[in-house]
Amino acid sequence: MIAVVAAFATQILAQSAFGERPKLVVGIVVDQMRWDYLSRYYNQFTNMGFRRLIDDGFSCNNCQINYVPTVTAIGHTSAYTGATPAFHGICGNNFYIDGRKVYCTKDTTVDVVGTDNQEKGQMSPRNMLSTTIGDQLRLHTDFRSKVVGVSYKDRAAILPAGHSANAAYWLDTKNVQFITSTYYMTELPEWAKQYNLKLKKNKEAQKAGKDIGLSPICGTVTTDMAIAALKGEQLGKGEATDMLCVSYSQTDVIGHEYGTRGERTDAAYLQLDKDLGRLLVALDEQVGRGNYLVFLTADHGASHNYQFLKDHQLPGGKWLDPDMRNGVEAAIAKKCGNTKPVVAAELDYRYFLDCQAIADQGLDYEQVKAAAIEWLRQAPHVCFVIDYEKTTAAAVPPLIRERALLGYHPRRSGDILVVVEPGYYTYGSWSSPIGTTHGEWNPYDAHIPLLFMGWKVKHGATSREVHITDIAATVCQLLHIQQPSACIGEPIVEITK
Repeated sequence: MIAVVAAFATQILAQSAFGERPKLVVGIVVDQMRWDYLSRYYNQFTNMGFRRLIDDGFSCNNCQINYVPTVTAIGHTSAYTGATPAFHGICGNNFYIDGRKVYCTKDTTVDVVGTDNQEKGQMSPRNMLSTTIGDQLRLHTDFRSKVVGVSYKDRAAILPAGHSANAAYWLDTKNVQFITSTYYMTELPEWAKQYNLKLKKNKEAQKAGKDIGLSPICGTVTTDMAIAALKGEQLGKGEATDMLCVSYSQTDVIGHEYGTRGERTDAAYLQLDKDLGRLLVALDEQVGRGNYLVFLTADHGASHNYQFLKDHQLPGGKWLDPDMRNGVEAAIAKKCGNTKPVVAAELDYRYFLDCQAIADQGLDYEQVKAAAIEWLRQAPHVCFVIDYEKTTAAAVPPLIRERALLGYHPRRSGDILVVVEPGYYTYGSWSSPIGTTHGEWNPYDAHIPLLFMGWKVKHGATSREVHITDIAATVCQLLHIQQPSACIGEPIVEITK
């Protein structure tokens, strides 16, 4: 009994005390990074990047995404809100709000700052319903904390940083310059202007141009911008804890185009390792070892290319988006007699019915939906079809049911969810024959890396199942601040000393 009490007391003493916080929190998301890449490239990594995070930090080796679909905007939002689409409302990169199609961060009420590319700059976090780690940090410190987001993708900079962020910066690929919107400011700070001037002289970046996302140089300039923000905003130098959110997107762009295997993907991760090393060195110099807390995760993974699987006699293949949608429309017309389309879109294995078109043609919504579901259940390579409104009663495995429920927002997620066979993924005109994609519940899409390092983090690992939603809960507990407003995650207690 005495030994148990002593062990408990030691654990309590090892945790952070109330009022004790790091100078800086750094969140890193590597877009489309599968968990097994940590071991695949481990012996090729330097000691300064990924290996430093693994060897000095704590690895959660069984971190799962606990919702579907598994796509970029949702993953970034869930990591920083501790919530899922059911609560934070970001239901895809593109989705519908009350029948109106939206891009996750599109905001026509704001203007671009830092470029003449107006459409690229009309972005904000207003479609997100929950607060983030950074929002809670700002609230807790009466907005003395600074929070900044940086990424190639607008959504990957904006959604992690949150509603009250001081700034979010993303890359205008037309001009190869980092930009923001009037949601945050009316003019770029001087340090950002100076970095953009350097970027104009970066011959490799300028040569890549609008295709910079397909080059490892994209990760390099993202790192350079993050370091410029670190120094320019003097993050980690004030009395209140600051936060820097960095997302690397070139890994996703390259993966979609070239797949999970091959020289281009290898080069992307080995260069990213070097860039991470530079970022960590900058943090050491700016804030000091032990004074900052860093976590690294992914927004989703990816399937191996379908032809690669077939070539090695493994199950997998294409699930043809256009064919499936045309089949659904034909089945509905045959059953219900409509003469005009009633499917608004198929996005991320979900069918969005056009309620206005259904009403205009005098059709019954439930009959239309039933006809679509009946046809989809007979379609090739489909495991399950779920009527979203009846998910709790669906005859599907509990894991699928729970992830469908957590991924479903009744006004934003559509009407029907399709679960395809393992190894199959959506393939349309946008797909590369040698590339890949993601979006389903399977481990290749949902099993992601999660590493913590730095302030109050012990070296070690756990194979206990944790979730992407646990990240925000863990960070907020370490900081002794309230969790984000829709957080459903649980703190990962194993990481603390």
